[in-house]
Amino acid sequence: MMSNDPGGQEAGGPSRSAEQQQQPPAQLSRYESQKRRDWNTFGQYLRNQRPPVGLPQCNYTHVLDFLRYLDQFGKTKVHVQGCVFFGQPEPAGPCSCPLRQAWGSLDALIGRLRAAYEENGGAAETNPFANGAIRVYLREVRESQAKARGIPYKKKKKKKKRKASDRDQGTMMPSNSSFQSSGI
Repeated sequence: MMSNDPGGQEAGGPSRSAEQQQQPPAQLSRYESQKRRDWNTFGQYLRNQRPPVGLPQCNYTHVLDFLRYLDQFGKTKVHVQGCVFFGQPEPAGPCSCPLRQAWGSLDALIGRLRAAYEENGGAAETNPFANGAIRVYLREVRESQAKARGIPYKKKKKKKKRKASDRDQGTMMPSNSSFQSSGI
């Protein structure tokens, strides 16, 4: 019986298993692909520094410089203080204000790079993407972009936990201190 295999091998023979071994690995998720691209981009950025910076020598200042470098590729219009559209959520016309990276994009990028650093052998204690200066920078970017676009970002207040006795009494009863001060 003749096979359709050009090498004359039976189905499932050696040529078939060689094909199976050459199949690409499983597809990465969108997040994993983006994380890999971001990690490679950051590595390239470090290699392009003069002198080149190795990953073990990388610190939070390199990360901050990288974030500032990325601004030149941004697509979010951030109005400057003197612009007539400063503080307006929907400007009426074009202006010459710079384009920047959006705060949300930078925040997501730092999250991916923080994870990639540790996945690539970096210690959590020395992770430059987890440094407090990065959080401060991101907060400042968020606040300045919100102010420039007229979008108020208000910090959410944490709800205070009330004691069980306070909940049982409700708001109808005045506190004991009011009884004491009035002499009752």
